[in-house]
Amino acid sequence: MNTADRFRAAVDRRDLAALDDLFTDDIRLYSPVKFTPFMGKPMVMGLFGVLLRTFEDFRYVGDCAGTVLTGADGSPADAAVLVFRAETEGKEIHGIDLLHFDQDGRIKEFTVMVRPQSAVHALGEAVLAGLVADGLAPA
Repeated sequence: MNTADRFRAAVDRRDLAALDDLFTDDIRLYSPVKFTPFMGKPMVMGLFGVLLRTFEDFRYVGDCAGTVLTGADGSPADAAVLVFRAETEGKEIHGIDLLHFDQDGRIKEFTVMVRPQSAVHALGEAVLAGLVADGLAPA
């Protein structure tokens, strides 16, 4: 089972420990609601804890694989795109997770893209509230 499949299975099970094993220590997560990335495994793991509680009816509905240039240094990396659907705050969300892998197959960069804009706004508010509640963002 490749890393994208293991990631997808961990999200389906809402298994944070399994996700932790898949991320590099210096992972960067680019969010649709924040200009600067979430940096490092502790912050990204905290964010995933919030995300797994926030999304309703989250499901992956497709995937693609290939290579992309990473955002941090422009180096080529094996990558996978996971297409998802979900709901939050009564809004239907369509999105993709773009995973960039290091040489060992762990996720080193993660980009989330979401539509429509109203869903991005609802998701941003819900995630911020969760981050504040968990002490990961200032009130």
